[in-house]
Amino acid sequence: MAEHKGFRVTHELVEQVSALARIGDETSGLVASAGRLAERQPLLGGAPPAVLLAKRLRAAAAALTAEIGAADAELASYHSALRETIARYQNGDREIAWKLSSSGGQAT
Repeated sequence: MAEHKGFRVTHELVEQVSALARIGDETSGLVASAGRLAERQPLLGGAPPAVLLAKRLRAAAAALTAEIGAADAELASYHSALRETIARYQNGDREIAWKLSSSGGQAT
């Protein structure tokens, strides 16, 4: 008997969704860390070069927070689309199986 190809594709997609969920969790952690870094005032002293450097560090951290936040949003969108694809695929698979079982194994 031939292997059911639909299950394998679905299984691979489910693995991708799981991997994306793990990456999303890590990205969310990065967003939080970058946000804390951007809020923190570096202790570099009060000399003008140190103050300028502290401002630049905070601006860079804020930009990093924005970039990681955008990546996190894109990842969440892709993750959602992949979950929806799996659901549609599984529903289609069930519908085909139901049609085949109700027609005695003959495609209609």
